Order: sequence, then structure tokens, then C-alpha cells
Amino acid sequence: MAQKTIPYGTSNFETIKVDNAYYVDKTQFIEQLEILHEKYIFFLRPRKFGKSLFVSMLQYYYGAERKNKFEYLFGDTYIGTHSTPRVNTYCILLFDFSGIDTKDAHSTFIGFKEKIIAGIASFNSQYKLFSTD
Repeated sequence: MAQKTIPYGTSNFETIKVDNAYYVDKTQFIEQLEILHEKYIFFLRPRKFGKSLFVSMLQYYYGAERKNKFEYLFGDTYIGTHSTPRVNTYCILLFDFSGIDTKDAHSTFIGFKEKIIAGIASFNSQYKLFSTD
């Protein structure tokens, strides 16, 4: 068995699995989030507390396009044996606002707009829901 690595700075759930890195299983919280029946959920934690990794895990769990990877990604986790009816049933629209230049209002606005456009383009490329002709 290959030695596990420490995934410093990695916020992609699949990368952690592929790299055989240590991962503290937080998948039991998926059930709890669904039981809450909340319309909006906010993850408020200080920097470097795993918010992005947790959102990435949700993306891989709920994303319809990742159905064929479920066993590989979640087989050794809590949710792997306790999956919910919503597993791999959604088209995921993801916005990553990291790296936006916030030195002034104009650069922040431009960066925000570019991230929105990139997120929508990625969504459309993934799911082919809209014609680009």
C-alpha cells in the first residue's frame, strides 16, 4: 500500500483521492445538511479551515456527471454506505471567486464579472444545455 501524503493547499476532493492523501471524512455532514431543509446554507469559518474542500466534496457527491466515479471517490467514506436519494442528481453551477484582484472597486468588479462568465461557460461546457451557435 502506498504511503499517504498530507494534502496541504489542496481543495479538490478528487485530487486528494487520486493522490492517496489523508482526508478526514466529513461526508456524514451531507446527510445532516439534507435533513436541515434550509434554503440557504453559509459556511462561515476562518481561512484554511476546509471550506473549499467541503464544497468540492459536495460538488462530486451531487454532480450528475460524476455518477460513474461514486464508488471510487466515496466507497471508503461514511456516505459511501449511507448515500442519500439526491446522490449524483444535480447539474452543478460552481463559481470560484479566488484570485480576484481587489485593489480597487473597478478591478474587483471586472474580476467578479470574469469569474461569473467563466463559471457559466464551464457549466455549459459540462452539461451542453445551451447552444453556443
